[in-house]
Amino acid sequence: MPARSLSRADCLQLCQRHGEDLWTGCVICRSPDCFVVTSFPGSDILAQQCAFCSVCHGVLWAAGVFAVFGRGLHFTHIATGAGAGVAATAGLLAVPDRLQTGYSSSYEAAEFFSRRPSSSRGVFLSLAVLIYMLLGELHIIDPETWHKMRGSQMVVAMKAISLAFDLDRGALSSFPTMLEFLSYVCFVGTVIFGPWISFTNYRDALDGRKMSVAWFGKVALSFVKSQVCLVISTCIAPYLFPYFIPIYGDGLPRRWLHAYETAVSFHFSNYFVSYLSETTIVMAGAGFSEHKDHLKWDITVAKPLSIELPRSMVEVVTSWNLPMSRWLNKYVFKSAVKLGTFPAILVTYTASALLHGLSFHLGAVLLSLGFITYVEHVLRKRLATIFNACILSKRCPSDCHHQNKKAVWVYGTNLFFSALSVFHLIYLGSLFDLDAEDEKGYMASYTIQKWSELNWASHWVMLGSWVFYWLI
Repeated sequence: MPARSLSRADCLQLCQRHGEDLWTGCVICRSPDCFVVTSFPGSDILAQQCAFCSVCHGVLWAAGVFAVFGRGLHFTHIATGAGAGVAATAGLLAVPDRLQTGYSSSYEAAEFFSRRPSSSRGVFLSLAVLIYMLLGELHIIDPETWHKMRGSQMVVAMKAISLAFDLDRGALSSFPTMLEFLSYVCFVGTVIFGPWISFTNYRDALDGRKMSVAWFGKVALSFVKSQVCLVISTCIAPYLFPYFIPIYGDGLPRRWLHAYETAVSFHFSNYFVSYLSETTIVMAGAGFSEHKDHLKWDITVAKPLSIELPRSMVEVVTSWNLPMSRWLNKYVFKSAVKLGTFPAILVTYTASALLHGLSFHLGAVLLSLGFITYVEHVLRKRLATIFNACILSKRCPSDCHHQNKKAVWVYGTNLFFSALSVFHLIYLGSLFDLDAEDEKGYMASYTIQKWSELNWASHWVMLGSWVFYWLI
């Protein structure tokens, strides 16, 4: 059934009622007859965050003056950490006092493990951090508050864990001081929207790169992209059928059309946060690379085209959040690969689920992704060997040894798996309906209901692919 047409008065009341969501930022009326920005209650929050990032970048650039007196690095650590402190004071960060104390406790735990002459400090600290996060969610913080702040806590946890693993692997010669540690985990450019950056990249940012035209262009482009994705997620995707695309259906077809709308809306909400995180981290003076004395502000958090038009589900999971994908691969998968490829994949997706918090629907999606990507990978690897063709989950390099590279049936096979990936994305994304989410997140019964309405189709296809793999 088509959605009820709303008057402008109803539209304004709806927007006012849902106008306090930080992650949505601005509120756009989700009505087929009223695609217009009616309020922007999150603009002041976003403006303050961007202001703190810009001031932080300016301070880092000007901090070279203090280096003459031997205080440059000390001053920059204070400046980068103070930004997050001011943000918390201004109300940008919903960090209760008990959790702020936890940041100091996390440093003490990290330093304790760093002093142990062991090659497993990363593993021990990971367990300590996960236990602390679970206690925070279950006992320390009320569920509503935790649900709003768990993204920031996940980034802090990733930073602390990466420090311990870098010590194990010799990437860092010594554990940072408490000032360095707190300024790193509370770096104003990443503390709210992310993304994760390594301690080495953070220290590189302390040198204070000059604000240039390229820097401003990256900030402006990422911000514009974030707002475009927000409009698509809120105003267009929920009304694709039949208001924008005249496709009608009842029963099962209608449920799949609605699932596609929900999935696309969720995808673009992720792109919104991803581009916004690019904006804040670049404004704060990080997110660059250097090539032969040439500075490029080229950080990329997500690749929308690789998700909406994927080659495989493997490409989807790596393109969804590139910094987190690198973190999981470097610190989780490579540490667990000695257990075997499949156990390492399960450990990786389980770690990702735990970092996201005790959420049944996120855990179900992430673990399903683990099985789907593994089955797809081994199946396409087997088919590529049998037919000697470029049909692997990842694109083959130009100098690969496959005989069949550009045959029509090779393109057709890859197109089939691409369509299958879109099918899995629709099924998994159907859970993320904003209208069904409450302040504590989605309930387990909601997850089971949604997938039951779609007849558990993706899981059956995965099982069929696994059986086919063993038969060939």
